[in-house]
Amino acid sequence: MWGILTAIVSGALMSVQGVFNTEMTKQTSLWLSSAFVQLTALLVCFAAWLFTDRTHVLSLAEVEPKYMLLSGVIGAFITITVVKAMSALGPARAAMLIVIAQMIVAYVIERMGLFGVEQQPLEGRKIIGMAVAIVGIILFKW
Repeated sequence: MWGILTAIVSGALMSVQGVFNTEMTKQTSLWLSSAFVQLTALLVCFAAWLFTDRTHVLSLAEVEPKYMLLSGVIGAFITITVVKAMSALGPARAAMLIVIAQMIVAYVIERMGLFGVEQQPLEGRKIIGMAVAIVGIILFKW
């Protein structure tokens, strides 16, 4: 149940953040607003780390495979692409396309067992679910 609730909160926060980022970008610039978003996220994460976790910073050097350390770089590009998508398509359409892309890529990752994820069998119901979501996007766009 916590997983479902957390996913719902995450989706809601991502939509609100996308709108905030897009509006901030209109008043400043893409790179300045993205840098501000990443900087404030860093400060929040650093404060939370200080008060809760305290895992040694050098444990990052032990992360394997090393390409996993690129997740922050990916996060910066997520911020930029969400801003661009919402600006071009509007929040609802952009969010739907983003979620569908997330589903498809996540399913490919699971199906192929990429990045250390346990490989999952091909399931027709998941493909049908993604097809229904794509049809929903087409209907929403009309």
